[in-house]
Amino acid sequence: MFKISSSLSPVDQIPPISPLPRPRPRPITPRVLAVSSSSGKIVNNPLKAETTEAVSGELARRFRLGRLAEDGFSYKEKFIVRCYEVGINKTATVETLANLLQEVGGNHAQSVGFSTDGFATTHSMRKMHLIWVTARMHIEIYKYPAWSDVIEVETWIGAEGRIGTRRNWIIKDCATDEVIGRATSKWVMMNQDTRRLEKVSDDVREEHLVFSPREPRLPFPDENNSSLKKISKLDDPAQYSKLSLEPRRGDLDMNQHVNNVTYIGWVLESMPQEIIDTHELQTITLDYRRECQHDDLVDSLTSPEPSEFSETTNGSANVSPNDNRCLNFLHLLRLSSDGSEINRGRTVWRKKPAK
Repeated sequence: MFKISSSLSPVDQIPPISPLPRPRPRPITPRVLAVSSSSGKIVNNPLKAETTEAVSGELARRFRLGRLAEDGFSYKEKFIVRCYEVGINKTATVETLANLLQEVGGNHAQSVGFSTDGFATTHSMRKMHLIWVTARMHIEIYKYPAWSDVIEVETWIGAEGRIGTRRNWIIKDCATDEVIGRATSKWVMMNQDTRRLEKVSDDVREEHLVFSPREPRLPFPDENNSSLKKISKLDDPAQYSKLSLEPRRGDLDMNQHVNNVTYIGWVLESMPQEIIDTHELQTITLDYRRECQHDDLVDSLTSPEPSEFSETTNGSANVSPNDNRCLNFLHLLRLSSDGSEINRGRTVWRKKPAK
C-alpha cells in the first residue's frame, strides 16, 4: 500500500495514472477521494463503495499487463503461466486457459466502464436485476503453453441475434507471435431474481454493443468451423461415467451458481484414462442447459462419438499406438437426483506430441 502525507490535498494524494485509450462514448469513472495513510480507509467520502472500487480499479490498471486496442474495440492482456497452472503434461491445463479467458473478459468489461459485479453488466441491466450467463463455450487449443511461457489473450464482443451476445478470444505465444488457441462463447440474459432468461432489450444492446467492432469479426478464419456444430445428446447408458460429483464452495461464482470452468473439469472426470495417457485435448464445446446449485450432485457421462469411429474399433476408445486420428467424444452432465440435463458437450483429442 502506498503512503500518503496528510499535508497533501485529496487530489495530490492519488498517484498519477497513465490514461488508457477509450472507445466512444467515453465511460464515466467514479470520483476518487482521499485514502488514509494509517488505516487504508476512505475519508471525506459520501460514496464510499464507489470510491473504494475506483481506487482498487486504478491500482489494478497500474499492475495489469492489459490494454484496450487503439480502436477501443478489443482488449489484450499478457500472462505468465505459473507452476500451479500446469498439469500432468507439464503444460497449462485447459481449465487454466479457460480461467484466463474469463479473466480477460472481465478485465475488458471493467476497462470500458461495465460493472464486474455480474460479469459485464450494464447500467440498464443492473436496474432490472439482469445478469449474463453462458449458453455455449467453444475452445480450440493448437499448442499448450508450458510453465513460464508468456501468452497474450485478445478478446472482443459482438451481437448474437436478439437474445444474446458473443465474446471471442485469440491466444498467442508472445515469444513467437504464433496463434496457439481460439475461442468463442454465446451469452444470454437471465433475471437474477426469477432465474428466467430474458431477451436483450434495445437499451442493453445499445449500451453493450457500442464497444463492439463495427464490422463483424470472427475468431476462426474458417467460416465452416465446428464452433456452431450441433451437439447430439449422449445415449444412456454411457460407456464411461463418474457419478455423484459434488460442487465445492470454491466452485461457486459471484452469481451464486457453479462457475463455467468447473463444468469442464467435470466433463474430463469421466474420460477413459488410456486416452488421457496418450492424447491431449484439442477442442471442447459445451452447451449449458441449466444452472447447477451448490447442493446438487452431478453425474458425468462420456462415450465415443459413433460417427467418428470406424467399424473396426467397435465404438471403443482404444486405438493402435500408430493411429494418429483425432478421437471424438460426446459428454453429458446431469443431476444425479432426477437425471435432468445440465450440460452436453463434445471433445476432440489428438495424439500427444513426441517428447
